Amino acid sequence: MIYFDSAATTFQKPPEVAAAMWDALASMSSPGRGGYPAAVRAADMSFQCRSELAELFGLSNPEQVVFTLNATHALNLAIKSLVPPGGRAVISGYEHNAVTRPLAALRARVEIAAGPLFQPEAVLSAFERLIVPGVDAVICSHVSNVFGFVQPIEEIASLCRSRKVPLIVDASQSAGVLPLDMKALGAAFIGMPGHKGLYGPQGTGVLLCGEGVPVRTLLEGGTGSLSIQQEMPEFLPDRLEAGTHNVPGIAGLLAGVRYVKRRGLEKILDRERRLTHQAAEGLSRIPGVKVYALPGLPHQAGVLSLTAEGADVESLGMALAERGVAARAGVHCAPLAHRTAGTLDSGTLRLSFSDFNKKEEISRLFPVIWGALENRR
Repeated sequence: MIYFDSAATTFQKPPEVAAAMWDALASMSSPGRGGYPAAVRAADMSFQCRSELAELFGLSNPEQVVFTLNATHALNLAIKSLVPPGGRAVISGYEHNAVTRPLAALRARVEIAAGPLFQPEAVLSAFERLIVPGVDAVICSHVSNVFGFVQPIEEIASLCRSRKVPLIVDASQSAGVLPLDMKALGAAFIGMPGHKGLYGPQGTGVLLCGEGVPVRTLLEGGTGSLSIQQEMPEFLPDRLEAGTHNVPGIAGLLAGVRYVKRRGLEKILDRERRLTHQAAEGLSRIPGVKVYALPGLPHQAGVLSLTAEGADVESLGMALAERGVAARAGVHCAPLAHRTAGTLDSGTLRLSFSDFNKKEEISRLFPVIWGALENRR
């Protein structure tokens, strides 16, 4: 199988990820649930994972690193901590349902800072108009999960700081690929999955919490701390981590984070961008194919969308699957991004790359797409 769906999850993991998970299953119980060796080992490993995540993302206190089930869980915690029912939020035009559905559930008043695809200046101008007094939070995806559009998060963060509006960053497609510094951004929260660019297993996510930012619980239960008290502890990470931890998942995430740190963000980003550029150039030569990319790929990470004249993208995605190519077709849980880019009616076929893809796989893609299109026209 040729795997081009890393924006959903990085299927190919460093081998040490599975090894770490097996070791955790064999030798660890649950952190904070006892003083015996298996519990202590789990606690030490979990704290090490928090510490290395804090180091990677510019956070001084590892206890402000909260483990979650995924990025959706992290973003729900962040949004519902800052936006009250009926509150007011400003979001980009490229947000995922992990942002828009929680806001809909809160019946929030949402204003969209939309700009054309790959035009960060227009996006920034839209945010500048909309970040005004009375806004409870600004929420922005660092990289679009549909188009790979790298939004101007540093400039948006600067606007938020100057206007004293808290910022939530969705780093689902950028964590482990692009630099992110919590302290420099001054963000209230950054949410991310463990299973994409950090190369951890599914069922892991991370919420980075700003110093002194109020947090609201989604779940209440056991934490291994202050057990007589019937309210959740006020301190992090316990306040947001009710119930038993996913210890094998956290162990795998730690191994993935170490891979990213050892390999280096610059090298990972360079590989993904070179593969994206190769794919965009080759696909644009196929008659009837429209590739959503600018020459030279300014403001774009390792995600590429396309449409094909006379071909339904869902059918095209199935045809690729039959030929051994894993890609994703449709709306990608991000109808707002498609509405902003003008592809809501058709959806797109999305190709997304990781540090484990090779240029030979990209070369093999072109005749597969050509053949699939010929059979469906």
